[in-house]
Amino acid sequence: MMKSIVEEKLISFKVLEQKVFAYVCELGRLITQIILENYDDELAKERDTKSYRDKGKRETSIKTVYGEVTYSRRVYRTEQEDGRTAHIYLLDQAMQMEKIGLISTNLAEKIALTVTESPYRVSADVISDTCGQTISHGGVWNLIQQLGERISEEEEHAVRQMEADQAEGKKAVGILFEEMDGVWLRMQDSRHKKAPKQEMKVFTMYEGWDADSPKRSRLVNKKMLAGMEKSGRFHQKREALIEKVYDADEIGQRILNGDGGSWIKEGYDPEVIFQLDRFHIYKEIKKKIRDAEAQEQIKELLEQKKVDEMLEYILIYADSIESDDVKENGSEKARELYRYLWNNREGLLPYQERGIELPEAGEGIVYKNMGVQENQNCTAITMRMKHRRMRWSESGANNMAKALYRKENRELIDTIERYTDGLVFTMQMEEIVQTLSAAKAPKKDGKGNPYVETITHHMPLLDAMRTASRKAFERAFC
Repeated sequence: MMKSIVEEKLISFKVLEQKVFAYVCELGRLITQIILENYDDELAKERDTKSYRDKGKRETSIKTVYGEVTYSRRVYRTEQEDGRTAHIYLLDQAMQMEKIGLISTNLAEKIALTVTESPYRVSADVISDTCGQTISHGGVWNLIQQLGERISEEEEHAVRQMEADQAEGKKAVGILFEEMDGVWLRMQDSRHKKAPKQEMKVFTMYEGWDADSPKRSRLVNKKMLAGMEKSGRFHQKREALIEKVYDADEIGQRILNGDGGSWIKEGYDPEVIFQLDRFHIYKEIKKKIRDAEAQEQIKELLEQKKVDEMLEYILIYADSIESDDVKENGSEKARELYRYLWNNREGLLPYQERGIELPEAGEGIVYKNMGVQENQNCTAITMRMKHRRMRWSESGANNMAKALYRKENRELIDTIERYTDGLVFTMQMEEIVQTLSAAKAPKKDGKGNPYVETITHHMPLLDAMRTASRKAFERAFC
């Protein structure tokens, strides 16, 4: 590389940066290949030769942030407990590669963090432009599907733990605030044709608001859950998430805020306090009542806690605009509003205004008006999954939702590491350089190893002032 730079004489810094980056990535791939193959040799020596019969080497590759590393590892024939013959790779088992595929933890994290912000094609371009690894949008899609499926398996495991009275939650809390809402997504079928919209279910729980945060807007111990499951299964997963954190018997009071959808209150204990989300109330008033003065009158009665008078007013208003014109549906819309509010009348007043004795807030926590779910939907789900003319398959939407809510919970990186992080390989840099210098290392143009040849040339860097980083460079490579 250095020879080519000298021959070209003048190049832009951009080209220089690209050449150095490509060279370092190539060196990183070679180092990784040597480490993996050496570790495979160690596993071969330490294995039980009676249980694992060596059947030769097979070539494979692993995607990393500095490119695709091709290496060889041994395949072994073994006998399973049921007597059947199986062929396995001890190196793949040691690296835990069977969990999510041959992809490094660092690359998986970069892909997941990028794709939760941008479409698959854009994410693939970003990864390909900024890493030594070229990846297609299909490769990005495959990773998210596998990751989403693993998260779903964890949710199912939590449900089984809960049902077996083995839930992990031990924490006691005075009040647990819970909010739920749906996000309607545009869908497509298996042939990528337009399909009817479907509702993604989203749940948020928290203990209150941080008393020390600006405007007291930060939620304390917020956790989210999202998915395309049927309502019954979603509620099981929601309850399992709660019991993964809290001792259900030690929760003083649970308060649920929602838009009144039939699925939201399904399966809840009658002792749970339900309140109808104020945002959705005002949204429905504006949507169903055309007259601005009537809108304001309904809102005023609600603010004054005159629920019965408000409902009566809506009926009187509906009667007053009744018309024989079939195209005039104002009266019917008003009656729809009446039915919506009547069916949720027990939740029309906020929880603080019902005269209910509530547990005191814990240290550093304050209680405020609920209604954070719309904002949570926007930041966690809507900004990524709606608009831009996007359409989703049911499984694709579900898997993306899993990655998005884990990211919002600040658990995405830990989740990825559980499925990609194998053993940590330790090898002295001197050993790597010696191995690169050995005769078995790849040659180029019959002139020996290009990397060792490069680092034996004069380096102006070494004539500069001795900083700690330059000393480390010299110890490692010279």
